[in-house]
Amino acid sequence: MGFWTLLQVASMPVIQVLVIGLLGALLATGYCNILHADARNYLNKVVFTVFTPSLLFSILSKTVTLDDIISWWFMPVNIGLTMLFGGLLGWLVVKVLRPKPHLEGLVIATCATGNYGNLLLIVLPAICKEDGTPFGEDHATCGSVGLSYASFSAALGSIYVWTIAYQLVRNSAIKLEQLEVADELEASKLLNDVDEDANLQGSLLLEDARAPKPAAASSGWSQVVEVLHRILHELTAPPTLATIFGFLFGATAFLRNLIVGEGAPLRVIQDSIALLGDGTIPSITLILGGNLTQGLRSSNIKPWMIVGVVCVRYVFLPVIGICMVKAASGLGLLPADPLFAYVLMLHYSIPPAMNIGTMTQLFDVAQEECSVIYLWTYLFAAVALTLWSTVYLWMLS
Repeated sequence: MGFWTLLQVASMPVIQVLVIGLLGALLATGYCNILHADARNYLNKVVFTVFTPSLLFSILSKTVTLDDIISWWFMPVNIGLTMLFGGLLGWLVVKVLRPKPHLEGLVIATCATGNYGNLLLIVLPAICKEDGTPFGEDHATCGSVGLSYASFSAALGSIYVWTIAYQLVRNSAIKLEQLEVADELEASKLLNDVDEDANLQGSLLLEDARAPKPAAASSGWSQVVEVLHRILHELTAPPTLATIFGFLFGATAFLRNLIVGEGAPLRVIQDSIALLGDGTIPSITLILGGNLTQGLRSSNIKPWMIVGVVCVRYVFLPVIGICMVKAASGLGLLPADPLFAYVLMLHYSIPPAMNIGTMTQLFDVAQEECSVIYLWTYLFAAVALTLWSTVYLWMLS
């Protein structure tokens, strides 16, 4: 198959995302005012607690077996490698461009993490519907297996994101708080003519404010407890629980036969869950389009910072990803399915994880800057993801 034909195949899922995303952006504007911030928040809760868990469980329980779970062992390693290389490149961007201290964690986090769940849930089924892919002529099987890969990727990615990126954004919030305290002390020192003892006391307070806080930021035990608490929270989140139960039902023949198949006594439960899961992908895409409109209202970030993040995610990481996946395939570490290798390569060329926006809201730090980075990285993703996807399909053909 020719390169231009593959380019057309790869562009279809991205165009679908753009069309539905633009609709979500239109609904979020003041002209329609349907998908406003509160509406997106409520819809996101429905997607998080109902639609996404239903989709994950219905797909995994039907398509994944115990042998599949064992053979996919390289996927968590691959996601770890994407975050390692992305984090190192993000650190270089920070050292070269020197953003404000409270933006350093945001830049590294957006370079290191990818949208391992939502975007793959959209792209993989769409590309499996196209003719001429190297993934076989059975579109239904390809779509189901692709969703299984995406579900596994989403579960693993959420744990990585909520441990590593969470700490990066949290450290940014601590730096911002320290800078605000330092600025207040310096302003107070300039406005008040105090005696030498008071000046000495003020300087000590200023030095203390700038130093790391042992109890809040430097205590190794408290950080370990907080990270474990966050991991536990992620493991009990509805999508993650659905993934765990989906793997359990898929890997256990007795449980699988209860709900899957024409003769399954509880087939109506599986059918009902699958029906709910059908609302996941359009809802996620509408929310994504609506959220990106926030970046149009903010410009408090240097353009070179955006260029740095875009280059890391769409230039350097995909090249590294090709080398890593090719090396793993050459060593016999991957299953024979070309779709699995395609998913591993996609991990290196997707835009930043949307969960980072939730973290900036949680810590009240760099929210506007995060929206701007999202806007541009997801706009560039329309071109970059299409081109790299074409390259991956060509390599796997």
